[in-house]
Order: sequence, then C-alpha cells, then structure tokens
Amino acid sequence: MAETPRPIHPLTTDEAWAFTVSRASATTFFFDFDGVLSPVTDDPDASQPVPEVLDVLDRLAGAVARVAIVSARPVSFLRSRFETLANVDLFGLYGLEVWHDGEVVTEPAALEFVPAMAELSDRARAELPAEILVEYKRLSVALHYRTAPEHAATVERWAHEQAERLGLRIQNGRMVVELKPPVDQDKGMVITEGVRNAGCAWYFGDDMSDIKAFDALRAREAVDPAFFGMAVAVANPETGAEVSSAADLTLESPHAVAAFLTENLKRF
Repeated sequence: MAETPRPIHPLTTDEAWAFTVSRASATTFFFDFDGVLSPVTDDPDASQPVPEVLDVLDRLAGAVARVAIVSARPVSFLRSRFETLANVDLFGLYGLEVWHDGEVVTEPAALEFVPAMAELSDRARAELPAEILVEYKRLSVALHYRTAPEHAATVERWAHEQAERLGLRIQNGRMVVELKPPVDQDKGMVITEGVRNAGCAWYFGDDMSDIKAFDALRAREAVDPAFFGMAVAVANPETGAEVSSAADLTLESPHAVAAFLTENLKRF
C-alpha cells in the first residue's frame, strides 16, 4: 500500500485526516482548555468541558499515540474536569506542571515563587477594584477583568508594577493579565518538545498564546520533511481574527470541536 504523502498547506480537511490516519501510531493531538474544550465563562471556576468532550477525547486517545491538554489552568483544576481520562496528559500553567502516568511533575525553578504568588494574590484582592476576579494558581496569579473592561488599564498598570517589584513575567490573554515566574516556559515550548518524536500533530487553540503552539508545528515541519502539523483555531469574538489567520482551519465553538472529532474518528 502506497504511503500517504505529507499534505501541503493550504490543504483540505480530507487531506489532513488521511495523513493523520496513516500515521495514527505516531500522532499527537493537543488541546487548549478554555474556549476550545469549554466555553469561556465570566467565572473561571465555573468552566466545564462541553458534555461530548470526555467521550470523544477518550476515544481519540485510543486511536492515536497521545492526547494532551495544554492550558494556563493548574493541573489540579484540569484533573477535576478530566479525572476519568486516564490516557490524556495534562500540561498545566503553560507546562510548569505536567500530569503524566498518574504523577504531577512541577518545574523546579518555579517552586521558589510559591510564597510570592500567595502574597501577590492577597495584595491584588486588597488593592485592585472589587470587580476584578483574582485567580490564584499557586505558581501564578491571573487578574480577570472580563466583567469590568473599564478597569483594563488599571489592571495592566498594576500588574506591570508588581512584575517589576517581584521579578515576574506578564502573560496577556483574553480579558486577563497573568503574572508568572520568570521561567522560560510557554505553549510553544510544550509543543516543540511534545512533537520531537512525533510524525504528525494537531493543536487546537483560541487565544494569542496558542499562536506560539501553531508556530512550533510550523517550525517542526520546516526541519522535518516527514512531519505534518495541523493548526486549528476555535473562533472567539476577541482575538479570533488573529488566531484564525495563523491557523489552517477554524471551528466555531467547543461544541463544534467535539462534533468535528466525533465525525472524523470514523476514519480510523
């Protein structure tokens, strides 16, 4: 049987899936969480994967080499949403935490910042407007202004002051500013490492931070003629145009992601 040639971008969905199925044993699927597997909510703690996701990810994990979720959320949060999925890896806090084979591994260089993050969380609640939702993640602090966009400039200014004071880094997202340790780790780095031995990989993302993951797929293709990467954007009204322009394909919602996977799992 002739080997399926690597598709050339731009490409059709059929071409992408034909190659993926032919390389299933060397394929990894990566997913962001918020906006991709779960609708974005005003309260981050209220976010849940759409009902179809758990079954479809479980089935996908049985069809390909690896399925992983790469998120700004801590592993503890992701575990609470995906605890029934034994064969799905979890990369929390942009990869500072990793759940694999039943164990959590934390980047050692980030651990020394745990006390600073606790102090920062308390300070944020005391000094920022009450409408700002402060999300403490142990190794980072996210400042959400989705319900109070008029305070965006105040939050940005405060976050940069604290980053300079504590030697932290800023991660901007959709209506959120996050302060995190000065450790080189982002979604692009997770994907770069994750595809090192892969023959094919898909990444589903919806935010600006996901473009680095798309870029990692492109970079791997550039140095490995046998590798194929598929970048999928999930539409959103805030940064959707920029993310979609960097992707091969755009889906309309987390429900559309689940339906897309369900339909194409029939190919395996």
